[in-house]
Amino acid sequence: MKAIQITDDNRLVWQETASPLDNTPLQPHQVVISVKSTAVNRADLMQRKGVYPAPPGASDILGLECAGVIAETGSDVSQWQVGDRVCALLAGGGYAETVVCDASHVLPIPSGFTFSQAAALPEVFATAWLNIFMEGNLQPNESVLCHAGASGVGTAAIQLCKQFDHTCFVTVGSDDKLEFCKSIGATNGINRHNDDFSAFIKEWTHGKGVDVILDPVGGDYFEKNIRSLKTDGRLIMIGIMAGRKSSIDLGRLLVKRLQVQGSTLRSRDDAYKTRLIAELNESVWPLFETQKLKPIIETEFSITEADAAFSLVESNTTTGKVILNIA
Repeated sequence: MKAIQITDDNRLVWQETASPLDNTPLQPHQVVISVKSTAVNRADLMQRKGVYPAPPGASDILGLECAGVIAETGSDVSQWQVGDRVCALLAGGGYAETVVCDASHVLPIPSGFTFSQAAALPEVFATAWLNIFMEGNLQPNESVLCHAGASGVGTAAIQLCKQFDHTCFVTVGSDDKLEFCKSIGATNGINRHNDDFSAFIKEWTHGKGVDVILDPVGGDYFEKNIRSLKTDGRLIMIGIMAGRKSSIDLGRLLVKRLQVQGSTLRSRDDAYKTRLIAELNESVWPLFETQKLKPIIETEFSITEADAAFSLVESNTTTGKVILNIA
C-alpha cells in the first residue's frame, strides 16, 4: 500500500510502505478500512516534529481519523459488513490507503455526506464531546468558554453547545473568525489580538464567570482562565500552543473550588474510546442526519500535497478542518 512517510529532511512523501496486515493478522475485533479521505490535526504536526510519538502499539504513520469503506472484518465483528461506508477515530495510521482499527471505534458516515465531509468529524467531535460533556461534566444551563473557537475542535464545540442549549463564548484570532463562530452558534467572543477575554467574560456573565473552559492554548491563558471561571468551575487543558509554563494564584483556585484537568484523547485505552464512540453514536450522530450539526471544512488537498496542507494549518489562518483526499 501507499502511505505518507516522513523523510530524513522532514518532507511528507506519499510512497509505498508495508501494509498493517503484512506482519500482523487481523484480530477478531478489528476491521480493515480502505481509506478515501483523512484530515490534518495539531497532533499530526507535533508528531512530524518529533514531540508527540504514537502511543505504544499504534501505527507510527500519521493520521488520527479517516473515512472510507470496510474492506474486511474480524471474526467477532457483526456490526459492520464489507462495503459499509464509515469513518473512524484512530490512534494513528490514517494517512494511508489501508488502516486497521477496533470495530468499536468506527461510526457510520451520515446520510448524504461525502468521504471528505465524514473525515472532518471523528477527531474534533470526539474531542469536544469528551472534554466538555464527559470530563467537564457540563450540566443543564451551564456555560462554556472555548479558546481557538474557529479551530476544528472549536467549531465542533460551538455547534454542540448550541444544540444542547449551552451558552458558548469564544476567543479567536480575527474578526472574520469571530463572525463565523457567531454564525454557527457562539453567543459572543473576542479577537485575542485586541482584547483581554477575562475582562469580557466578567462583563458577559455579570461577574459570575463560566462553568467550563476548553483550552488548547495554555501559557499565559492559565491565570486568565482561573479568573474567568465560576465557583466550582472546571478548566480542561487539551493543548499548550502558547507554552507549557504559567503562574497561578493558588488562593483563587482554593476559594473558588476550581478543578483543573489535563486531557488527551489519543493515548486513552480502547475501552474508554469504545464508550466515547458509543456516546457519539447515540447523542451526536443523529444530529448530522437531521442537519443540525455539520462538518466545517476550510479546504481540501490531495494526499500528495500533505506538505502544503500542514503549512496551511500551521499558519493559524484556517477555520475548521483541512482534509486530505486519497481517492
